[in-house]
Amino acid sequence: MSLIYKILPRAEWAAAVAAGVFSGSAIDLKDGFIHFSAEDQWLQTLGKHFAGQGDLVLVAVEAAALGPALKWEVSRGGALFPHLYGPMPTALAHAVQPVEAPAAAAR
Repeated sequence: MSLIYKILPRAEWAAAVAAGVFSGSAIDLKDGFIHFSAEDQWLQTLGKHFAGQGDLVLVAVEAAALGPALKWEVSRGGALFPHLYGPMPTALAHAVQPVEAPAAAAR
């Protein structure tokens, strides 16, 4: 099983679960796809995009369950990242766990 990961605020995930579908965070809606990270990418994503944020969850999803709407595309540093072009039924979540972002870097 190949898992991919989505990081988002706990309240946003709770709202998606209540609706039965996750349509994306603000950045996903802006970009036109849901951003995911592979197993070796999510920790860097957490530090880069969520530093200083609290009450986050890490949602694990089996990549194959997302079907052809999931595309692996070049992104940060030339690496391939999983992007979902469409909503994700929350029932596809393999696991959901709290995750803590590092503190924001001092400027």
